[in-house]
Amino acid sequence: MTMIFAHRGYSAKFPENTMQAFIEAEKAGADALEIDVQLTKDGEVVIIHDEKVDRVTNGQGYVKEFTYKELRKLDAGFHKKTTAKMEPIPSLEELLEWMTTNRLICNIELKNNFFPYEGIEEKVIKMVRKYNLSNRIIISSFNHYSIVYSYRLAPEIEIAPLYSENLYMPWVYAKSIRAKGIHPKLITATDEVILASIENGIQIRPYTVNKEDDMKRLFSIRCSALITDEPKKAMKIRQQIQSAI
Repeated sequence: MTMIFAHRGYSAKFPENTMQAFIEAEKAGADALEIDVQLTKDGEVVIIHDEKVDRVTNGQGYVKEFTYKELRKLDAGFHKKTTAKMEPIPSLEELLEWMTTNRLICNIELKNNFFPYEGIEEKVIKMVRKYNLSNRIIISSFNHYSIVYSYRLAPEIEIAPLYSENLYMPWVYAKSIRAKGIHPKLITATDEVILASIENGIQIRPYTVNKEDDMKRLFSIRCSALITDEPKKAMKIRQQIQSAI
């Protein structure tokens, strides 16, 4: 069965990378979450995609310039209000603690291809182990040096390289760095690449899959997973295809 990863939570309807988006993704039936993490000025692992807070909050500046306490005062739901209450930027610890109450899988993307965020791998791994979630976590990044380092620190936690350009025989590359999966940009995930990856024992989870036709294609060829802003739509289409078989 093709798994559904909610990209930054249920981000089509709710403020991305917030606890509200994660909770609503679970309610929508998602199998997994995809999140992004960075470090604050005082070394806290927080969940936010951009290096700057400007796009998703009512603040301005780089994440790394804020302390955790300062960052928590910003409203991450400022540009997509769904409730009257403020939506703070969550910490990774807050999410992992909540995950102990469910069975969701979580792909943690290390956003360290622009700023290196020294020590982020150790901090993330330590926290994952603290909550005994190693078997439900995938660590991914466009910084492949970082995920290889993560594997060396914690071989029990799955790693998966992210990439946006065509990669020749990506399943071979994945095996060479001990990755069990690959996360390609949708446009590079042809049927041939998907089927060859699966045949060679490599999970393939394309991003970001929001169009109905793309979802139907991936479900029909039994792609390992898809990463989408629209988990509810994906669930509906998956159920339709399964009932038609």
